[in-house]
Amino acid sequence: MDKNTRIFVAGHRGMVGSAVVRELQRRGYSNVVTRGRAELDLTDQAAVAGFFRSEAIEVTVLAAAKVGGILANATYPADFLYLNMMIEANVIEAAFRAGVKRLVFLGSSCIYPRDCPQPIKEEYLLTGPLEATNEPYAIAKIAGVKLCEALNRQYGAQYLSLMPTNLYGQNDNYDLHNSHVLPALLRKAHEAKIQGAGSMTVWGTGRVRREFLHVDDMASAAVFILERGIGAGLYNVGCGADVSIEELALAVMRVVGFNGDLEFDTGKPDGTPRKLLDVSKLAGLGWRATIDLEAGLARTYEDFKSRYGLQVAHAA
Repeated sequence: MDKNTRIFVAGHRGMVGSAVVRELQRRGYSNVVTRGRAELDLTDQAAVAGFFRSEAIEVTVLAAAKVGGILANATYPADFLYLNMMIEANVIEAAFRAGVKRLVFLGSSCIYPRDCPQPIKEEYLLTGPLEATNEPYAIAKIAGVKLCEALNRQYGAQYLSLMPTNLYGQNDNYDLHNSHVLPALLRKAHEAKIQGAGSMTVWGTGRVRREFLHVDDMASAAVFILERGIGAGLYNVGCGADVSIEELALAVMRVVGFNGDLEFDTGKPDGTPRKLLDVSKLAGLGWRATIDLEAGLARTYEDFKSRYGLQVAHAA
């Protein structure tokens, strides 16, 4: 891929999109195109079509999405389904109609069945029922995967899908009502430390297992796949190892420096029992994650403090 290739990163202000922009710039790509929501509403079909017709985009990375954890999905199921389907349909279709050569659609590991074998292979898609707590989001993401596949099959497009595991890192959302488990735990531990609390409470039993990938690794995978010239397919993106939520919470507490007790609210849902991706397909092409969990947590905590943790100085 030429360094002057005109690349549109949709969702560049989010955690994933901003990481993709940083990775492209780090690798010397000088023609990265971005648009904020005020400049381009991706749910507006006419506006998106007009953008692609006028901007001569050659490659698109679709990282824009409405995202959130169990509570957000339970509270706003219609929003998660509708908004994500509109964003995907508008961007993918407009890109194709404007002659965009290649597109990378970024999805989520929640597209796979709740109880499928572990580790999860790409071919397990649509082999069983989804996890109820994030079903609307998963259905929307599956629709995006299938739209890319359909355009490839019907018209010979070169659109592929990457399915990352649970992501975290710079520019994450730390809102306790709308965030995913890792940033929520990090904020809880930080606030417990500042307040001098004796304990921190975690949703569920703590026994379910999750895989976590630093967002900079995700961005590396996206650019890697573009540079390899791969134009179709579904690829899992992960680190190949998982931890229990209890183990994650303890790791977060170590990084934050909170020495209190860990308690579990078993009245709250756990979600999928286990979600570990089989990453051998992407590894076979030569890509592997490089940021281990504790190092990634330390980097993420620094980002959190730079944005929200002003009270840290007063607690020292």
